[in-house]
Amino acid sequence: MRLKTKSTLRTTLIYIGIFICGAVLVVLLLSFFDNTLNGTLREWFYRGYMIEYYDPEMATDYVQPDWIAIKGLAFRLALAVCAFCVIIIGIVSRLRLNAERRRIGNAVGQFMLSDTPEAGIPNEIAVPLSDAKSKLMLAQTLLREETARKNDLVMYLAHDLKTPLASVIGYLTLLRDEQQISPELREKYLSITLDKAERLEDLINEFFEITRFNLSTVTLDYSSIDLVRLLEQLRFEFMPMLKEKSLTCTLCAPDALPISCDAGKMQRVFDNLLRNAVLYSYPDTEIVINAQLDGDSVSVSVVNRGNTIPEDKLRRIFEQFYRLDSARSSSGGAGLGLAIASNIVTLHGGKINARSADETVEFTVTLPVS
Repeated sequence: MRLKTKSTLRTTLIYIGIFICGAVLVVLLLSFFDNTLNGTLREWFYRGYMIEYYDPEMATDYVQPDWIAIKGLAFRLALAVCAFCVIIIGIVSRLRLNAERRRIGNAVGQFMLSDTPEAGIPNEIAVPLSDAKSKLMLAQTLLREETARKNDLVMYLAHDLKTPLASVIGYLTLLRDEQQISPELREKYLSITLDKAERLEDLINEFFEITRFNLSTVTLDYSSIDLVRLLEQLRFEFMPMLKEKSLTCTLCAPDALPISCDAGKMQRVFDNLLRNAVLYSYPDTEIVINAQLDGDSVSVSVVNRGNTIPEDKLRRIFEQFYRLDSARSSSGGAGLGLAIASNIVTLHGGKINARSADETVEFTVTLPVS
């Protein structure tokens, strides 16, 4: 405010100075022309604006100003001075405005390129400019992160598809080149090739899922479901996988837990959690699913017995493409399942966390009831 007051006062003084200079300039010009023309200007003024008359009683000639004519002349001169001052003020104002625009433009350019505010930027510009810069930097950061995610997507896709694809090509080449292969061996090679092809399909589906959830807007299709029934159905579907490792799965839940959610996406969440528990459980152990109502939210935990996850890995477990096993074996996915589960839970306004201690791993999902 103080800077603005000083600027206004300075501008007013400049305009007053221009007006005074204009008036003085008019007087000087009149004097100059009068001297140059040998008094012609004075004679013109005398004839046009002075009145001569003779007083017979006093027998004297008198001369007095014609005030009406002089007032008209003064009015015209004042108009001329004002017009001159307006023109000069307009020119000076335009020059000052252009100079101020260039100065502010340079200051804004320096401010946008540096991290420190540039002196001389008016407050009414500096505040919204700072906000705009913050939004621009945020948008650039988000763009860089999105670009990095896309690059990671391509890199991990190439990495995870390479091994099963090489196996498929290798076994198909054997089947083509070895004409005398036995039916039993041919059946074995075909079975392995089919397994690897299915592995490729699973990986591609996972990458499509993470791309859809991370790089586009997902619309949730809410409906009322019984969460206990959904968990029971998943437990039944995993029976073949449980039997392969001699695992048991126990569901501890009330008779019903009605919630509002996107049923298909929520099924994907618990499918990923249960699949993860099966893959990393010790053989001949129990997986326990606990579900309960806690006020306005529902809590579901999946607990299994397995290797204790170190704290540093536990903090990154929901990052996309992160795998606990550095070898990236074919037993697990591409490190996307838990990232997908986390994204879906977040979209529903819920939370997901993991903890591990004493060879026990527990994933907990908390969801709003409605």
